[in-house]
Formats: sequence, structure tokens, C-alpha cells
Amino acid sequence: MEKEPSALVILANGVEEIEAITPIDLLRRAGISVTTCSCEKELSVKGRSNISILADCLLEEIESQTFDLLILPGGPAVFELRKKNTILEIIKCHQKKNRWIGAICAAPLLLLDANVLGDLKYTAHASVANELPMLMKEKDVVIDQKLITATGVGTAVKFALALIEVLINSENARTIADSIHAPFQSIYN
Repeated sequence: MEKEPSALVILANGVEEIEAITPIDLLRRAGISVTTCSCEKELSVKGRSNISILADCLLEEIESQTFDLLILPGGPAVFELRKKNTILEIIKCHQKKNRWIGAICAAPLLLLDANVLGDLKYTAHASVANELPMLMKEKDVVIDQKLITATGVGTAVKFALALIEVLINSENARTIADSIHAPFQSIYN
């Protein structure tokens, strides 16, 4: 029996709630084991719109583990996470082990700080273009090797469906899209 794919979602105060919750919800609907991790001193994280999110665990409980997918939501939280070496080490570890990394909105700044972008293609929120001048502004979601990036809140469903597609398959991603009445276009087309 195959092990279900696993994903880790990094949460911190100021996280963009839609960019965190949408992948959590859709990946769990797809049967992916999703662990949410608080980078705060407590499980409860307060998002950028003052919505509380209760994480499954604290960062120190999982920092030495790797998952099939690491998800980095955006929002103002990113600017505090950039100061946490533990987060950058988790990113480097996942890349070194050839695991998928998904980053949306401002979160590709964490990839920059972890020195994992190299010459990979990526996108991000336009507000961080000054630090990420090579971002592909014309694309909502960009996939290059094991990196999936997206521009922001408006692309959260498309981002989550792409994550499902790479972890499971296109048919599963289409089934989830159909169940929520979302448009679906395979990343492989």
C-alpha cells in the first residue's frame, strides 16, 4: 500500500490566511496528509486579517523532518520569517532532498534568502519585484523542477490545484476542481 503524500504548511503571525487555508483545505480533500506548523510560541497564529488559525504543531516539533511538499504562504509574516534561520534551513533541506516546495505571494523571498532559487523560473507578488527582478510577471503559477510559485491570494486555488497535480496526478486535481466549481487547467498542457 502506497504512503499518502505529505505536506508541511508554515504559519506565522501575519500570514495571508487565504494563501494558507486554501492549500490546506484542497490538499486534505485530495487525501494528502497536511501538517500545519506554527512558527510562534503557541499553536494559535493570527493572520494578516486578524483571523486566528490553530496549527497542528510548533516549529521545533518538526524542524528536523522532511515532507513531500513544503508550502510557504505569503503575507506580512514573510518579513519576520526571513529573520529565522530555522525556516531557511528547512527550505534548504527540502531542496537538497529533492522535495517539492510551493511558495506564494511574498514567500519566494524566503527562497531567495535560502539561496535555492538559482536560475529557476518563478513568480511572486508584484510588491516584491524589486528584490526578485527575474520573476515572471505574466504567469499566475510557475513550475520549474521541484519549485511551484504563485502570485498571490487571487491565485490560491490555482496554486493548490497545481500542488495536488504534482503530488498525486491531474485526474485528482481535476476532481477537486470540479467539486468546488473551480476552473482547472493541467500544468502539463
